[in-house]
Amino acid sequence: MGRRNLLLCFDAFGTLFSPKRPIAEQYAAVARQCGLDGFGTEDVQASFKAAFSSETKAHPNYGKASGMGAPTWWTNVIHKTFQPLAGAAELPKDLAPRLLHRFTSSEGYSLSPGVASLLRSFKQQQQRDSPRLIVGVITNSDDRVPSVLSSFGLRVSPLRAGTPYDPAEVAGQQYDIDLHCMSYDIGFAKPDRRIFDAAEDLANQLVAVQAAASSRQDISLEQETVPWLKLYVGDEYEKDVIGASRAGWNPVFVGAREDLAGRENISDLDQLGGRALEELFPREGLSLTIRAESTQNVLEWLTKQYSRET
Repeated sequence: MGRRNLLLCFDAFGTLFSPKRPIAEQYAAVARQCGLDGFGTEDVQASFKAAFSSETKAHPNYGKASGMGAPTWWTNVIHKTFQPLAGAAELPKDLAPRLLHRFTSSEGYSLSPGVASLLRSFKQQQQRDSPRLIVGVITNSDDRVPSVLSSFGLRVSPLRAGTPYDPAEVAGQQYDIDLHCMSYDIGFAKPDRRIFDAAEDLANQLVAVQAAASSRQDISLEQETVPWLKLYVGDEYEKDVIGASRAGWNPVFVGAREDLAGRENISDLDQLGGRALEELFPREGLSLTIRAESTQNVLEWLTKQYSRET
């Protein structure tokens, strides 16, 4: 029996990248740069929490259902955060644009250590006659994630759930990130299995597009004989581990051992020894949840596994 294609997807926030400093602290710092002062980080944190909750209730899914789009939605959150703190003062006109830019780029976030180089190394191991390797992002987020990842120098594909794309552009380039499934586009958030199913659908589309681009016009998805080994890496147990498991994916949890206290059928990455992927993740049914200290550790382990199996 042939080896399976590998579909490896990551959560974004907290797994691939994290804020350089706490969000409220960055909000407060930018506001002061714009000339707004007289409040502490704790004040900003409380006001932001209330503003986010209010805007979410009024316009769910970052405003997409209301037709306003994420930038306008976040502008409303920013204004609702600072207006109570500014009192009668007019908010600086550059406050919202500066914060929007910061949190759409590496200005506000840091990429998890080793991710860029390890992803490239991992993808470079893919050979024409080897099982396919597709790397994606499945995240509860608006549509800023591709821009954030691109700002770190990662090569990000335009293949995104719910968005038209040029097949030639998707198939004709080498990417570090091959596809994106964001709750903003899907309309469903983790742990709902539909966001995981959408990622697998996108991966199948990519297989078809790549097959057509390589002039194998007679190959269709139905004729693919190598099934997916689906791995999902995230840092929240309920959304990532439970959601992935229920959707038929194999979860890899990134976090401290204490975060999984009382959970069963979990193995630490450093306790797996030389066990191969096919042994750890059998074709029939799910096996176990793996816990790792960091995303870097996961990628280092998978790079070795993939090199050995190919």
